[in-house]
Amino acid sequence: MKGFDFRGGRHCLNLAATVRRRWGAPVEQLTAPADLARWFTEAGLTAGPIPVEDADLVAARELREAIYDVITAHRLGREIPAGPLATLNAWAARPPRPLRLDPVPGARPLLAYGEQPAAGLLAELARDAVDLLAGPHSQRIRECENDRCSYLFVDTSRAAHRRWCSMGACGARAKMAAYRARTAASR
Repeated sequence: MKGFDFRGGRHCLNLAATVRRRWGAPVEQLTAPADLARWFTEAGLTAGPIPVEDADLVAARELREAIYDVITAHRLGREIPAGPLATLNAWAARPPRPLRLDPVPGARPLLAYGEQPAAGLLAELARDAVDLLAGPHSQRIRECENDRCSYLFVDTSRAAHRRWCSMGACGARAKMAAYRARTAASR
């Protein structure tokens, strides 16, 4: 089981990255409700697994595609498609996940989630996308220049010229390929 990547700089972009290689043969990483529960935990949105139903998985995929479509249209200066925008706004308008503390005798209280924690988390992800698009980094959203990668990320570099989702992954591969090409050409 390949792990999730969190290179986007924002949770909403990391959710969009749960489809790998969008421009080639796309690979869906959220294939079962347990995958979504694991993503929430690995993203740091929950302290541990939460209940996720099939309907939550379907909703997460729909929201993920809406986020990707809206952000991509914005990034490219295109008109934002009405359907994905409506989906994003509908999720952003939903209430956040309810939280409560459950007392544990002799220990620190545990954070517990109320009804429908997955839906509340999806609403938070939608609000994160709205905040990103309406905020100061909206013009710094990039897509990785590696032609085998389609990750979106926020370019927080000082010069705003970042090209890859991660220097440790796509950037290193690009630099190694350029080095090999130069070495082969000099022979």
